[in-house]
Amino acid sequence: MPAYAKLDDRVSVAPQITLDDIPAIAEAGFTTLIGNRPDGEAEDQPDTAALAAEARRHGLDFVHQPVVGSAIDTADADAFEAALAQARGPVLAFCRTGTRSTTLWALGQARRRPVDDVLADAQRAGYDLSALRPKLEAAAAPGATSRDVFDVVVIGGGAAGLATMASLLKRRPGLRICVVDPAEQHAYQPGWTMVGAGVFDLDQTLRPMASLIPDCVTWKRSAAAAFDCARNEIALQNGECIGYRVLVVAPGLTLDWDGIPGLRDALGRNGVTSNYRQDLAPYTWSLVQQLRRGRALFTQPPMPIKCAGAPQKAMYLSADHWRRQGVLRDVDIQFHTAGAVLFGVEAYVPALMHYIERYAIDLQLGSRLVAVDGGARSATFQRQTPDGAATEQVVGFDMLHVCPPQRAPDVVRGSALANAAGWLDVEADTLRHVRHANVFGLGDATSTPNAKTAAAARKQAPVVAENVLATLDGLPLPAAYDGYGSCPLTVERGKIVLAEFGYGGTLMPTFPRWLIDGRKPSRLAWHLKSEALPALYWNAMLKGREWLCAPQPRDTATAS
Repeated sequence: MPAYAKLDDRVSVAPQITLDDIPAIAEAGFTTLIGNRPDGEAEDQPDTAALAAEARRHGLDFVHQPVVGSAIDTADADAFEAALAQARGPVLAFCRTGTRSTTLWALGQARRRPVDDVLADAQRAGYDLSALRPKLEAAAAPGATSRDVFDVVVIGGGAAGLATMASLLKRRPGLRICVVDPAEQHAYQPGWTMVGAGVFDLDQTLRPMASLIPDCVTWKRSAAAAFDCARNEIALQNGECIGYRVLVVAPGLTLDWDGIPGLRDALGRNGVTSNYRQDLAPYTWSLVQQLRRGRALFTQPPMPIKCAGAPQKAMYLSADHWRRQGVLRDVDIQFHTAGAVLFGVEAYVPALMHYIERYAIDLQLGSRLVAVDGGARSATFQRQTPDGAATEQVVGFDMLHVCPPQRAPDVVRGSALANAAGWLDVEADTLRHVRHANVFGLGDATSTPNAKTAAAARKQAPVVAENVLATLDGLPLPAAYDGYGSCPLTVERGKIVLAEFGYGGTLMPTFPRWLIDGRKPSRLAWHLKSEALPALYWNAMLKGREWLCAPQPRDTATAS
């Protein structure tokens, strides 16, 4: 590939590329190509349509924005900025020599940074734009777009993001905070298991986002498009750019419905459902009520996933309903889990195995769902043989409840904030990024080896709040997270195995065992799940009231 030059942590420029360069460009980690050269400028110039097709064949996005160097104006710079905002990772822009691409980048940068700094960055990349100083200064003139700079920017308005916002405001009410999230509704996702069992109505789990973000907090109704940690700024998908003193990244994770061929098209009909999607949880309950004979399959993909017990919860509550209706013996229940064990913390396995046997569930360990044919009502599972070979089995069904594969959002995976596996790379105890001292992360997108649950976010939020304020004040980080997570396993209507554990599977019960022994099914734990926890979520966790989750001092916390 041609020699390319980095303009910043995300954008590089190059002279004209060829079809043969594209595999190396993809291998170098770029995700988007922006072509700024019009077709037909030279006889030996590659055709743009052919370049675009080859780029897409190698998994690259391609944007063609042709410009004439002497005629580049603010509209061209706006279009280039918009393309960068939509890009999902590192960008390589090119023209004949790279000068036009660099000019477009510089015009956008001049709106929010000193012109001298922009010219210096271009010079380091090998492009002398000093003759364009008047045009860059005009872009930076009063009235030109400038970025807002906040004390704290929180990416994500889910449980982790809003809880951190509330904990920060509790400690320092005058803090200038911005929350970035496009969603108009906020969901209490742990309630969807109960919706799928007919215990909750879906409306009980939803509230307008606007009702949860105080007027003193700026709400950007967009998603983050890219992080520029060198300049402490974030590009949003709506084209805006905002700055921060400290960044908190809590975007949740991505449910990869397309990771299983045939699944997306099958969902919501032909007996295929998932409590992991709010519009499908009521369909789960409808299927459970209708099924009186046949085969019901429940699946769990490889870890990590949010709420590792959720696939089992759906299964146990469904089986309990069929038991109460007197039809359990006529329903063949199978649990296909990619894991080698039923549950990752051994202390809770005996109680769960009791219910596996009680409901006569066919437990299929090491069995991963790899395809769904909704019309044929069949699911294909793959398992590894002892010699490493893969075998496949096609199983028919009357009902199929799927937990989809899950990964970090693309905006994290394609950024410098990710580890090799794509997760937000943070320290397990402080939740500070391992390479950027003013970036913190919590919730489902992080690399920490805890259970990805709302209960974990509830314990993480005060830790992040304490450490963010210390960072703003230039002080050592005072708080540590111990890995706590909770999974209330609804083994029947009215009883729960309350799994609570931290890093390394260490049991971390909240209550004394004479009150709730989490290793055994409990009616009190059911009331906690169905009545107390939703109220705690809405009225405490999202309001900065840290009942039973005060942050531990860093020197006494247990972390790994």
